[in-house]
Formats: sequence, C-alpha cells, structure tokens
Amino acid sequence: MDEARTHPSLWTLTAPPREFPPLTGDLTVDVAVIGGGMAGLTTAWLLKRAGKRVVVLEMNRILSGQTGQTTAHLTELLDTPYSTLRRDFGPSGARLAAASSRAALEQVASLVEALGLDCDFQRVPLFRFAETVRELDALERELPAAREAGLSVSLTHAVPLPFPVRGALKVEDQALFHPRKYLLGLADRIPGEGCHLFEDTRVLDVQDGAPCRVVTNRGVVTATDVVEATTTPLNRVFLHTKLYPYRTYAVAGPLEGSLEPGEYYDSREPYHYIRTQPVDGHLHVIVGGEDHKVGAAVDTEQCYAALEEYTLKRFPVKRLTSRWSGQVIEPADGLPFIGLNRASRHVYVATGFSGTGMTFGTLAGMMFTDLILGRHNAYAALYDATRVKPLAGAKDFLQENAEVAFRFVVDRLSRPDGKHLSEVAPGEAKVLEVDGKKVAVYREPDGTSHAVSPVCTHLGCHVHWNGAERSWDCPCHGARYSPTGKVLNGPAVRDLPSRKLPR
Repeated sequence: MDEARTHPSLWTLTAPPREFPPLTGDLTVDVAVIGGGMAGLTTAWLLKRAGKRVVVLEMNRILSGQTGQTTAHLTELLDTPYSTLRRDFGPSGARLAAASSRAALEQVASLVEALGLDCDFQRVPLFRFAETVRELDALERELPAAREAGLSVSLTHAVPLPFPVRGALKVEDQALFHPRKYLLGLADRIPGEGCHLFEDTRVLDVQDGAPCRVVTNRGVVTATDVVEATTTPLNRVFLHTKLYPYRTYAVAGPLEGSLEPGEYYDSREPYHYIRTQPVDGHLHVIVGGEDHKVGAAVDTEQCYAALEEYTLKRFPVKRLTSRWSGQVIEPADGLPFIGLNRASRHVYVATGFSGTGMTFGTLAGMMFTDLILGRHNAYAALYDATRVKPLAGAKDFLQENAEVAFRFVVDRLSRPDGKHLSEVAPGEAKVLEVDGKKVAVYREPDGTSHAVSPVCTHLGCHVHWNGAERSWDCPCHGARYSPTGKVLNGPAVRDLPSRKLPR
C-alpha cells in the first residue's frame, strides 16, 4: 500500500519517505529480488556486499507493505512453543530454530554497528506473562523446552508491568529497533555498482530457467536467480495450501507513567504483544493483537476498539496517537518456508513468518545469500520451502483448507446485499447484483462510487469489505485490494476489473 494508507503506522509517521525511480525498460542482473521489505532489502544488501549485481522490485513504495506495518520485535521466542517444535521437528530442530533466530538478531545488531545506522536499536528482555493460574501452568511446562533449545530463559514473578500478573517467562537479550530507519539505511546503500532499487514496478510473472525472466509492467528483468520476498509468494498454488493469512492490529501512544523498556507478550489466544519505543525523547507504548483470519471479521473497527480498550485499561496512557494494521502469514507446521520453491531451480521463496517477521525476514536474507553463493547454510533443511510434515499442524491444515473450499462455494451462492446504488450509503460498501452479476461497490463519503468485480484475481474466491482499512479482502489466501480494485497485498498480481453501474 502507498504512503497515504488509511492508518499510517508509527514507523511511517516518524521516518521520512524515500523516492526511488520505477524500472524504465529491460534489465539484466545476477539476482532479482521482488519486494522492498525486511526480507527483500536484507537479501539485496547482503548479496551486493558479496559482489552480486542485484535489483529490488517493489510494486508500491519500499517499506509500504507488511514491514511498514510491523510492531518490530526481534526475538528468539517464537509464536510456536518450543515444546511443540521439539515434538514436531525433534530436539535438534528446536535448537536450530532458536539458534537461527539468535543469528538473525545478531545480524541486525552487526549491520547497525557496521553501517552506523541510527535506528533506536536496544537490547531488552522479553516477558511472556500469565494472568491466570492456567496460563502460568502452561509457561512452566514450556520452560524446560525453551531452555533445552538454548534460550537464556527463566520463570520470574518480578514482572515490570503496571498491573498484576502471576508470573512470566523472562528471555534475556532480545532487541527492539525502528524498522523503517534501519531499512532505509540499507535501501540507501543498494543502488550503485551495478545494483538498482525500483519502486512502482509490479511483477506480473516469474519464469524459472537459465536464466530466469521476471516480467513486470515496465520491462523484463533477466537474472540468474530470483528471490520472492513478498509476504506471500506470487500465484504459488501448492504453497498457499500451507499458508494461512491473518489480519493483526496495533495502537500506540505516549506513556504518562513508567514502563521498563522491553517486549511483553500476554498468554491469551490470540495473544497481545507490547513494546516500548522512544519518539522525540518521549517513551511510547505499542500494543498489537486482536488477530483474525483475513476477510473473516464483519466489523474490523471493533478490532481497533477492543485493542484501544485493552491498552488504556492496562497502561499509563491517556491518548493513542496512531493505529494501524498488518498481515500475518501463519505456516501449517509452525515454522517459515524459506528456500527454493517447489519444482524450481533458481526461484527462492520466503513466507510464513507468523508474528516474528523481523527475525525471520532477516534470517531469510541470510539464508538466500548463502544458497545463492553456494555456501552451506546450517538452517536450510529445517526451513526447506518444499517440506511436507503430515502430522505437524495437520488439524489446522485440514481446517484452513476446508474453510477455503467453503468460502469459494458459499460466497458464490450468497445473496447480494442489494440491487441499486441508492442502497449503499456514503462511506459504506456492499455487493450488489447488477444485470444478473455481482458487483462490489464502495461509496466515498462525498458520494463518489467505485465498482469492481468481487472475484479475486488470484484463484477466484470472492472478496469481503474491510471497513477499518477501506479495502476488499480475500478470505481464501489473503489478497487485498483498494476501493478501486488496485492490488494492495499478494498473492494476486492483477487488479480487480472495474465494473459499470447503471445511471
């Protein structure tokens, strides 16, 4: 999404934008990186540093996708418990997951120091806290698995929160930073020496081969290797059966009382995640949560309302100055998919980062660099993008894909919301029946109407209106579109076709 998104994040508001040119014709490089977020820019910088000619292709503005909407926790404490990882990937797999997360955190720290990046990088502890006896019992069971995996973790009852809790897992030496300041520092260093960064350049097709061809709306890029760093890979049907898209929300405001700098997660389902961030010399709190499946929430404004209530009730905050939402891609078996895409020789993908996109986006860049340079990477087998683990996450796999099939059929059979534009009030959106066909209609507050096809251009599911973000969202694989049908989130690459309304 562009810089004028409905709810700009704190990161967008506190770091000035950059402008990079669009592609203006055909180009040949060593590596084409699709996506200008954490994974894409990290990959591009590390490969340029290694001597490769790299191009970054971003369909909107760099850092306008999910990296711009993060809450930016750098942590080894993953969304999937280490006890679950030990069961599904074995003790060695759990240890590799922890080691790779630590390596990613240290990679960020190393680049901050080496490049002199002014991005508020700070080492802090993380507290996964419990408010009930049942939640505390679960943390006590997780403790030995996290220790066995290699985390510096303990159970503590001294939790520096402004409300009472029963205890917490305390993980030492985690980190916070300003992701936009950090990545703008990398982006500024990519152009030059045969490398390029292009904005407003949409990739339409990726053709594996020797060499590969990346077809865009502004020219064809020929490259030896291609990296898809796009949150969800472009039109990869098989991989999407193992990915589940969710919306997540965040609010932020200045603290009127004390809160120790750090990362804090509660133990609810879905959980809330909290962190601090200095802004112009004043400490702010950022609180995220209220996750739901893309396209599933009827009233997305209520997600913000619930998050605001949670924040104002628990923290010394009198006003919230920003709010935003982002997209989280959950993997079927609990770990991301990073590596060569299925049946590909030179096309790499990275997706399924769950709630730790800054950590895994950095790790993806490190892994891609090793794989493209022909170096051994200790984590490649663990995150293999083609892996299939029938037992790990089998219940979720069946449930999520059954829901996709259900939505594909039910939305086609559902009755439209009306037949006339007069039934759509200013500021509202509805699906109307026009000349026997469904049309997705949004009316601006000034009465201007936009009409598009409701059929997602990815695999044909029907989109649902997201009132809080003013977007048409696909509940099947997470594609999102603006009121005028422009692609905001993949895996779709084509806009929703416009439709005419009767006068």
